[in-house]
Amino acid sequence: MGLSKYKLGELIELVEETNSKGKYGPDDVRGMTITKEIIPTKADVANTDLRKFIVVHPNEFVFNPRTHGKKIGFGFNNSDECFLISWNNIAFRVKKDAQNIVIPTYLFLHFNRQEWDREACFCSWGSSTEVFSWDAICDMKLSLPSIEQQRKYVDVYLALQNNLTVYQSKVEELKLVCDGYMDQLKKKCGKVKVGGFIEQYDKRNTKGEHGLDAVMGISTEKTFINTKADMNGVSLNSYKVVMKDTFVYVPDTSRRGDKMAIALNRGEKSLLVSSIYTTFRSKDTNKLLPEYLFMFFDRPEFDRYSRFNSWGSAREVFTMDDMNDVRIPIPDISVQKEIVNIHKCYIERQRIAAQLKEQLNNLCPILIKGSLETSN
Repeated sequence: MGLSKYKLGELIELVEETNSKGKYGPDDVRGMTITKEIIPTKADVANTDLRKFIVVHPNEFVFNPRTHGKKIGFGFNNSDECFLISWNNIAFRVKKDAQNIVIPTYLFLHFNRQEWDREACFCSWGSSTEVFSWDAICDMKLSLPSIEQQRKYVDVYLALQNNLTVYQSKVEELKLVCDGYMDQLKKKCGKVKVGGFIEQYDKRNTKGEHGLDAVMGISTEKTFINTKADMNGVSLNSYKVVMKDTFVYVPDTSRRGDKMAIALNRGEKSLLVSSIYTTFRSKDTNKLLPEYLFMFFDRPEFDRYSRFNSWGSAREVFTMDDMNDVRIPIPDISVQKEIVNIHKCYIERQRIAAQLKEQLNNLCPILIKGSLETSN
């Protein structure tokens, strides 16, 4: 059976239902990412009038008309629950009379491809802000195989997605174990200031032994990331060396969304960071394991603590003295090793889950291509 060609406007329609009766609240507001995921909103909507927000039902789509570089913020409600999106975004669904032509999940596979992002950005217009409009998406063309052929490939995608969901739930169970263990330690061991167990140090790249490939930045997700700074012509001699088992953090907390940018170098290779960052380490790893300390830094309560205890006018800073005042339970080293081993397992499974998720997204163009080729 051959392919049928359509304009998207023939298959989809706008969702215009609003939260006019206030049925849904701030906890129901969602946003979308350029990786095509639905996420809790990052906006503070506690005092926002949500009656104009759009209600998104299962199997409906959302997108942000403002483009972000080479990607479109987009999402698909594949859950059993309704949620809200801001009125300045766009929601749509497959028309009732087109549901025997295209399966919503198959249509999402079509949208979840780099090829579609490129086309959408090419069709965007504007000066200071480029916009991908409703009319633009309706004018896009696509070829569709039969509904039976679509269902075969959708079933493959959903089976893999279900496996990923199950795996992710096991990862979250491990996190609950870690969090529960650490909460128990606070009750059993009490808390002491970490200043007696850590020390600041300042090693510079004065001899230039480390090059540009060692330069890193730090994210509020508590990881090292490739630097975003323009390093052209920059001398690295003043950059700080971050050796194995060394912590580094950004003292300025005022512009980071109430999160502390801090990371631990777990690798064997030394890294370089800007001289404005602060580096410190455990004085004696037989008394305080770096991985154990990092587990406390990786908790939301530490982000709240560091933000609350930051001081300044033009910018607020969490100094090394403030870091020394942080109080945590420090049990026997054998107990620290036990919880660290569980946490390492959690980190590894989290890494595998992220890898599986990326593979699932990369599978979308393959599934679309396969469905089209087998229908020719």
